[in-house]
Amino acid sequence: MKEVLNTISVWILPVIISTILLWGAYKKAPLYEDFCEGAKEGFWVAVKILPYLIAIMVAIAMFRASGALDCLYSILKTPLEHLKIPADTLSLMITRSLSGSATLGLFSEIVNTHGADSYAAKLSAVITGSSETTFYVIAVYFGAVGIKKFRHAILTGILADIIGIICAVVVSRFFFYS
Repeated sequence: MKEVLNTISVWILPVIISTILLWGAYKKAPLYEDFCEGAKEGFWVAVKILPYLIAIMVAIAMFRASGALDCLYSILKTPLEHLKIPADTLSLMITRSLSGSATLGLFSEIVNTHGADSYAAKLSAVITGSSETTFYVIAVYFGAVGIKKFRHAILTGILADIIGIICAVVVSRFFFYS
């Protein structure tokens, strides 16, 4: 089975690209011109969302540097211990809505510290998969289409992240906690 999946993973992208090219040739579409037009539009989308990306990166850096995470950690340490939630996962829970790369860095640190089979690592993996980088998504997607009023989207995204984290804790506790 592993060999089949490896073979599929090696061939899937070339097959998709070939299929698109063959279909475009069959339909007599101007493939190169369409590709260049799409690349040009993609460039302008990237230019358009750049201020939003810079703003979210600065906000994340300010949050980390301000010491707010350490303050929140000291407040929530006792309730987390009572709920049998490893304290290391708090920073992961908080940064998940802000930055995917920061979350993966924290996740890697948790795995290296506690081991891949530890409850903290398994809980962190489930949390990472059950929530979204809400602020990044809003900055990129809303910035790309020029939406400026996104208050309700942020509240909905944060609520979804909180529910995802709660579900991740419950499911991880049921399946992995010993």
